[in-house]
Amino acid sequence: MHIHNVRGQLFEAAERVLLRDGPDALTSRAVTDEANCAKGVLHRHFTDFDAFLAELVRDRVRGIEERTTTLRACAGSGNVVDNLADALQDLFGPVTVAIVALITFRDGLRARLREDGLTGIPLAVQGAAMIAAYLTAERESGRLADDADIDTLAPTLVGAGHLLFADRTSAPPQTAAVRKMVATVIAGVLRHPQP
Repeated sequence: MHIHNVRGQLFEAAERVLLRDGPDALTSRAVTDEANCAKGVLHRHFTDFDAFLAELVRDRVRGIEERTTTLRACAGSGNVVDNLADALQDLFGPVTVAIVALITFRDGLRARLREDGLTGIPLAVQGAAMIAAYLTAERESGRLADDADIDTLAPTLVGAGHLLFADRTSAPPQTAAVRKMVATVIAGVLRHPQP
């Protein structure tokens, strides 16, 4: 039987396993069982399981890169704190948090990602670049101080955001908690008034 969009179906199956059972339960067998297909299907499309996982991470990275354009276009409109809080809540959805844990858990995956040029903690690094692009645009629009240190603010926001979202066993943090963290981090560079 021919399966349409095999890669997409396998990625979705992997995400379901990650969310339900965690990174230590993610195996090629778990993915193919979840996708309801033969194990050979995965290996027909990927050289090995780490190659599959690396492509899953790259797929998520592409999504962050696409959202960067949208977020940057928000500069100069809305509320800076709200824009950043929304971006962080979107960035650290349950699947991303689970994938960051997976990257930490699997040495072979980290090695494969480094071979592909994805250094640090992929997804967090791209998230920081997305936030930096937005902050730069806000600084250019005059809503952030001219001397705002974007290279410090962006990773600080992403790191603090990750800490808020990292507990996979509890509900995600409330929007108010994310807004409070963002407001605290950018308080020294935010120009008022904000809508």
